[in-house]
Amino acid sequence: MFGRLGAPEIILILVVIILLFGAKKLPDMARSLGKSARILKSEAKAMKDDGNSTATPAGPPNNGEQPPAQRTIQASPGDVTSSRPVTEPTDTTKR
Repeated sequence: MFGRLGAPEIILILVVIILLFGAKKLPDMARSLGKSARILKSEAKAMKDDGNSTATPAGPPNNGEQPPAQRTIQASPGDVTSSRPVTEPTDTTKR
């Protein structure tokens, strides 16, 4: 339908992007996009790890075990200013 993109078309697209957003905003946008991708990747990995773990019944532990510690999500490695505690959802439905 549109054909292949050659070098002139790619250069034209880049020039239009620079004109729209400005050269000063592009590094900030790329940095925030990278942070978002890292967060998404870590969340997907955490969900996958949680799905692979053995399921335990919901409710208070009856054999003296301690409840699991609260997880902390960091936006990027070494960035402690944006870390926040996460409350895990509990299964309150009765089966």
